[in-house]
Amino acid sequence: MTTHPDVMPERLGSGEARPDATAATRPFYWSVRRELWENRSVYLAPLAVAAMALIGFAISTIGLAGRRREVLLLDAAEQRAQIGMPYDMVAMVLIVTGLIVAVFYSIDALHGERRDRSILFWKSLPVSDRTTVLSKAFIPLVVIPSIVFALIVTVHLLMLLWTGLVLVAHGMSPLSTLGAWNPLEQSAILLYGLVVLMLWHAPLYAWFLLVSGWARRAIVLWAVLPLVAFSALFRVAWGSTDVCALLLYRVVGGIEEAFAFTTGGTVTSVSQLTPGRFLATPGLWVGLVLAVVFLAAAIRVRRNREPI
Repeated sequence: MTTHPDVMPERLGSGEARPDATAATRPFYWSVRRELWENRSVYLAPLAVAAMALIGFAISTIGLAGRRREVLLLDAAEQRAQIGMPYDMVAMVLIVTGLIVAVFYSIDALHGERRDRSILFWKSLPVSDRTTVLSKAFIPLVVIPSIVFALIVTVHLLMLLWTGLVLVAHGMSPLSTLGAWNPLEQSAILLYGLVVLMLWHAPLYAWFLLVSGWARRAIVLWAVLPLVAFSALFRVAWGSTDVCALLLYRVVGGIEEAFAFTTGGTVTSVSQLTPGRFLATPGLWVGLVLAVVFLAAAIRVRRNREPI
């Protein structure tokens, strides 16, 4: 009986299959789909937070008309701050939720399949270790930010609609919201900020994936302890806090480089975006190089690791 090579691709070892035999099956695409099937919290957690934010906002609109009349007596900057505050808070809560989900997903991504021994099944398929690891890295780097962006835009539109209905019901113009808070401009700022976070946090997610594939237990401890120990060593031996500052810079430094904040520490216009300064930051490129190194190490680790 003759078997067509596209149906049963010839094995190359270590989960590798011939590229021409697996191209039609789109292994990367289905690997990403697999991650979403197995990790529903990736989208359910942000969705639940978005629903709670909408409920909270709806409750907060009680007495909105009276507050809006008072706000319209203020100057333009204060109007923007007061009217845009609920929208900014919702965006911040969902972004933080996305970051938390991304961190916990990365920490468990490779360890989970070793713990439940499903790695034996997945290694039997014609999907390379490189494709598997990159598909797992794709979730925190692209999928979760995309989900967060879509949810924030959707929630903002629903908030605008509800606000307009409340104001119209009290004989006020709903355009007062749009005059102080431009949804298109804010969506552009949001998208830019999420891309900045994706690039800036790439080495952190890659590090978590590496630890997830290497450690047998206490993944969170192994992910954080080396960083803490390294900082403590410099602090005790040389009295230096430079390493602590460097770690903190890796977490929040990208935002400082990517935006020109006002005196109040806010971003209200696309004119405050500084992509040139962000792309010229050495820390960005050093971090991306480290991300590549960590992912390459994670691929090698997965190739040689067995179930726990």
